[in-house]
Amino acid sequence: MKIITLLIILSSISATPLLAQVSDWKVSRTIDGQPDLQGVWGNNTITPVERPERFGERQYLTDEEQVLLERRVNEIAEEDGDALFGDGVFEAALSGVVDSYDPSTGNYDQAWLVEREVHNRTSQIVDPINGKYPPLAGEASGVTFNRPQRGNTNPESWLDLTVDDRCISYGAPYLNAGYNSYWQIIQSEDYVVIVQEMMHDARVIPIANDNPHINEKIKLWHGDSRGYFDGDTLVIETTNFSNKSTFGHNRSRINVERFTRLSEHQMLYSLTADQPDTYRSPYTREFILDLTPDPIFEYACHEGNYSMSNILRGAREQERRSSD
Repeated sequence: MKIITLLIILSSISATPLLAQVSDWKVSRTIDGQPDLQGVWGNNTITPVERPERFGERQYLTDEEQVLLERRVNEIAEEDGDALFGDGVFEAALSGVVDSYDPSTGNYDQAWLVEREVHNRTSQIVDPINGKYPPLAGEASGVTFNRPQRGNTNPESWLDLTVDDRCISYGAPYLNAGYNSYWQIIQSEDYVVIVQEMMHDARVIPIANDNPHINEKIKLWHGDSRGYFDGDTLVIETTNFSNKSTFGHNRSRINVERFTRLSEHQMLYSLTADQPDTYRSPYTREFILDLTPDPIFEYACHEGNYSMSNILRGAREQERRSSD
């Protein structure tokens, strides 16, 4: 069993001290004495966000299940069928059934996606312990906020399209795995910069800064972040999110992220999101980031901007036809 697998089984939260008991590895330091988290990190795990029903309350895969998943993931990649985004590859590997996310002509195939990593958790959600999002709050009952929401298909103006439809931003953090899912971390004594490959979003986060968060009336696409080190863990607290993000966790009252380097090539990432208008209690997701020597590439999506005139023209044509 790999060291990282053993660590997660014992306790992902206390992974750093456990590592010291089984390895001589120690986190390197920057010239300022901070834990060195710099580099390009990939979120390519196949671990699903929510735990599939078949696992019940079981938090971890068996060794046999991991071997099966690794084999099936490789087979799926070699088949080069329709792309399996997000949790799709996990379900396909378990069931043996590869369902297209979009059976229409001209969609993505598997060649567009990176090689996925098999880690041993049955869900990214570790709190609640059942591996599911908390129950929806009263006003949100029956509405799925944690899934991406698409823009208006018959828009009156550009304002009716989401910021990701227009290739402007997915918000931060962007947590989807396997497609443009790389982060570059750069550190100085006073700041940490996190650059997301997806839509070239970048966060400049002050650390060890006593300045309070900005006024609550000021809302930002990426929120207002403050960071600090808790031992060897970087903690980032973000408030003041706008309601523009497609993803619910980027509309939280507060997000608390934790970055803990586990080895030379792996880092544990944790997000605790408090969305009282959506869920009755906060929830926590965890997954492994893997270091890569590859650079982040330009994300050159601008279809939603360049095509705006045609999008609106098509909407008016639909209206004309429906009124005939």
